[in-house]
Amino acid sequence: MYLRCGHHSRLTIESARRTPVGGGRSPMRVVCLAGPSDSGKTTLVEELVPRLTDRDVRVATIKSIHHDVEIDTPGADTHRHRTAGAETVIGITPELTFDISTRAKRTPPPLPDGATDGGLLAADPDDPELEALVSTLARLERRGYDTVLVEGFTAAPVPTVLVGDGDPENVGGEVIGRGSDALEALVAKICDLEELSFSETGDATGSPEDSSDSTTRPASNADE
Repeated sequence: MYLRCGHHSRLTIESARRTPVGGGRSPMRVVCLAGPSDSGKTTLVEELVPRLTDRDVRVATIKSIHHDVEIDTPGADTHRHRTAGAETVIGITPELTFDISTRAKRTPPPLPDGATDGGLLAADPDDPELEALVSTLARLERRGYDTVLVEGFTAAPVPTVLVGDGDPENVGGEVIGRGSDALEALVAKICDLEELSFSETGDATGSPEDSSDSTTRPASNADE
């Protein structure tokens, strides 16, 4: 028997106070998986996600990709929308919703209205890669996720699981575990993390467009 860690299963008075009425969301846990290429980061994500969802945790993942890739099909309608100049294109299929934005590491997307950087940009406010990550995290918070697993973004000052022979001196966050640790032990550590808030008011309420549940399809399965 284990303790659940999803917001949806918390029945305490404290959690009720922290979950705003009317679409607002509580802060969320963020953990980085860092290590050399081909060290097993993606495999660890695949192993952690189902164990977290078994605990009623709503999980999102972010993957840092170091090279430009085309994630749409040239000539497809959504690709034509983007090449026509749309900053964001959203495709809705019977099974999946995905969005593609032209704002990324080189030109980070702005923070949503009323959002903060959660204190993550204090060390390096001019790092565009970190800006892109923080803006994405702020949006995921507004969509109501409990936990975000970040593969890559090694310099991010968030709790980190080191995979392979990664050097603790080369990561920006506190090392909370190793990829070789028992999976249930890692899940327990993730569930015990202090939550981050990217909302000025602390309630993570957002506009309707921020609350949409969209999924960007990965362009590459390479473990970078």
